Amino acid sequence: MIFSNAVVGESSLDRLSCALGGKTMLNYILTTVQTMLQNPDWRYRHAGLMAISATGEGCHKEMSVLLDDLVNGILVFLKDSHPRVRYAACNAIGQMSTDFQGTFQKKFHSKVIPGLLSILDDHDNPRTQAHGGAALVNFAEDCPPRLLVEHLPQIIEKLEQVLNRKYQELVQHNRKLVLEQIVTTLAAIADTVGQDFSPYYDRFMPQLKYLFKNAITPDYRMLRGKTMECISLIGLAVGKEKFINDCYEIMQELVKTQVDFENLGNDDPQISYLIGAWTRICKILGKDFEQYLPIVMGPVLKAAAFKPEVTVLADDEVDVEEDDNWEVLNVGDQAFGIKTTGLEEKASACSMLVCYAKELKEGFVNYVEDATKLMVPLLRFYFHEGVRAAAAESLPHLLDCAKLRGDDYVRQMWQYMNKELFKAIEIEPDHEVLGELFSSVGKCIETLGVTSLTADELKELTTILDSHLKKHFERSTERAEKRNDEDYDEEIEEEMLEEDDFDAYILNRLSDIIHSLLVTYTDSYLTYFDTLVPHFHELIQPARSISDRQWALCVFDDVIQFTGAHSHRYAQFFLPRMAESLTDSSPEIRQAAAYGFGVMGMSGGPVYARACAEALPHLFAMISTADSRSVENNTATENAISAVTKIFKHNNSCVDNLDKLHQVWFTWLPIYEDTEEAPYVYGYLCDLIESNNPVIIGSDNSNIPNVIKLFADAFVKSSIEVNSIVGQRMILILRHVQTIPSIFQTCMTTLTNEERQSLANALNSAPISS
Repeated sequence: MIFSNAVVGESSLDRLSCALGGKTMLNYILTTVQTMLQNPDWRYRHAGLMAISATGEGCHKEMSVLLDDLVNGILVFLKDSHPRVRYAACNAIGQMSTDFQGTFQKKFHSKVIPGLLSILDDHDNPRTQAHGGAALVNFAEDCPPRLLVEHLPQIIEKLEQVLNRKYQELVQHNRKLVLEQIVTTLAAIADTVGQDFSPYYDRFMPQLKYLFKNAITPDYRMLRGKTMECISLIGLAVGKEKFINDCYEIMQELVKTQVDFENLGNDDPQISYLIGAWTRICKILGKDFEQYLPIVMGPVLKAAAFKPEVTVLADDEVDVEEDDNWEVLNVGDQAFGIKTTGLEEKASACSMLVCYAKELKEGFVNYVEDATKLMVPLLRFYFHEGVRAAAAESLPHLLDCAKLRGDDYVRQMWQYMNKELFKAIEIEPDHEVLGELFSSVGKCIETLGVTSLTADELKELTTILDSHLKKHFERSTERAEKRNDEDYDEEIEEEMLEEDDFDAYILNRLSDIIHSLLVTYTDSYLTYFDTLVPHFHELIQPARSISDRQWALCVFDDVIQFTGAHSHRYAQFFLPRMAESLTDSSPEIRQAAAYGFGVMGMSGGPVYARACAEALPHLFAMISTADSRSVENNTATENAISAVTKIFKHNNSCVDNLDKLHQVWFTWLPIYEDTEEAPYVYGYLCDLIESNNPVIIGSDNSNIPNVIKLFADAFVKSSIEVNSIVGQRMILILRHVQTIPSIFQTCMTTLTNEERQSLANALNSAPISS
């Protein structure tokens, strides 16, 4: 047995985990770690818990089924007699919170949160105490806010107690480790629960402001930085109205620090925290932030323009690999060493520029030229993915800011951008950055309109899209061949599933570009789209993956929606498969297909009338199945209801017995989840009521109480906003019903207290139409 003669330390376990692989480590845990956890020697218990921490990511799938037993076993050790064991238990919980994010929090919040809060009382062991706070951060970051809110009073009470005590320890003994962590934990809690933090704001902000103002010596740089982060995250959580009284006082302190920016060393942790704080305050203040731009822009541009130290490595040079401040980047056959100091600050500064351009728009116009000249070359800054992603994200926002300077100026900017943007798309090695580049192109096109691309540029962009679609098929074929290879095993399958996810992401972003092109150029883009149609026809075939079929259907949906009857030129490529997809086992596919028939109904015109009528039985069947309203199926079902609605309203020339069908249609309401489709459905309900449709009104107005209950439900669940066009129509109908007291009183008796209140609020808040 590996541990028969010695206890392996934490770093050794990490190396062992990497060497053996997740599945081997899992088998080891099942057979050996259980014994170690029962050993009277604390070192064995510590090592066993660290082994669990090291294994989760490597064999996620296999460990998922064991989570209940593992977590219950780990929680016991939060009360272990030895602080190093308690530390290891916190480490395991924090790691599993990340490795099994979402599922872990939903299943274990009622046990994990009280367990970690108990560790925050371990004042005699600050390292363990701090690690409990760190584990709580991991847990909170991926926790659904509603679950954290359930425990918020207990969390706040404990954090307040520890913060007060640790502040005294800082003053009296200069101990800051736990205080730094508690400030970070508080920030993470506020960030997750958002507005629900507002009642606790005044309990923390005075002390945080005091720390920020007074933690100014070099020893306290990290504490001050974390306090900046905490204050700005709390401000963002509670919103401008709550934060505004403290905001300008905080701004003055930030300005003092910013003025001293030149004197901060490159390794000063305050730099990145300062950049992050300015960014959040910009989001909080919006236009009111413009007055601070002259102060912050110089240092931000300087940080964004930072050039790292780079050296070309010979074959026998390995020194930089052993230095934590250096990384090795391989480009083709050449290896480069990059000094990483300052890179994260550069990426943060680039993200900050994105935020300023996005939030301030024309208020940022004086800095557009400098920012553009800086960001465009960074599209090919291969030393840091975050820098390239921020550069890509910035471009449409910079164009939007520049509109104040006129069309000619914007066109010149775009000419400077677009060639580099196209080149970057062709050669970008990272999937996520490539997705950001695709998104940037689409948003730039929508920002600029039909003048954005010349005919040659449209052709060039379509060629790039064609190339990426071909690569998508090539990678898919390679994975299929690997699955038939004799060396195929579960580990290879896990790698390929990750590649599947990357490809699905890229296809999603690629479809976004086509969406933007169709929104902007409508049917004039179809000449170019002809090149791409065979790819999407192949992608919707039954043998393709769910994501392939889903995004291909979405592209054809856009073609129909934005080119109308012109889209019928491709009917042979998509119509049969779209109809078959209404009965697909995957709700994502059914949703995309249903949406397609909805836009045929609304935008396709007479050429699609027969197809719409023939789709109705399939749509009715989808809506009427026993599990159509389950969590998994409800969005697809609501899309189907909306599709039927659009066909009834806009394209019913081939539909028989419409009144009889209306009776069934009315029974499907309410809908509440898909807020984009709800206005079409409730708008049509208003049409029918306003035309005194006897099916909807009922004999002697007998159905009016059911209608009013639907209106109340829509307002309670915010599926219809009171001040929207459809909401106003609903209010007018409600006011008309109010003029008939006997009917209105009958309606009120069918409602819950919440529904009655929602109607009263709607009637009181809605403007009276003339």
